[in-house]
Amino acid sequence: MPLPHPLPEPVVELVARRFRVIGEPMRIRILDHLRDGEATVAELTESLGTSQQNVSKHLGVLHEAGILGRRKHGTHTLYSIADESVLGLCEQVCGALQAQLATLTALVETGQPQSR
Repeated sequence: MPLPHPLPEPVVELVARRFRVIGEPMRIRILDHLRDGEATVAELTESLGTSQQNVSKHLGVLHEAGILGRRKHGTHTLYSIADESVLGLCEQVCGALQAQLATLTALVETGQPQSR
């Protein structure tokens, strides 16, 4: 479904809110870790090298935004990516950054932009 142009103000606000939610480095690290599958707060805390309180805070924000899902398994809560579109967005941004880096590297090395 194509988006209206110009975007209505409520849509602009929703998009900006989504970018603010994922625009925090620790949240991107959490999403990157969860690409491999579900994880508990303890697993994320250990792998990310931060406090349980910090991880829990960020998981709460991502869950509230509908980006993460969670389910109980015994005494543990497992978190997973519920909105796969955030991974596509991250892939697009990383691809664009790789292209920019290649262009900058070519400029530094040869003084000429890289041919496409």
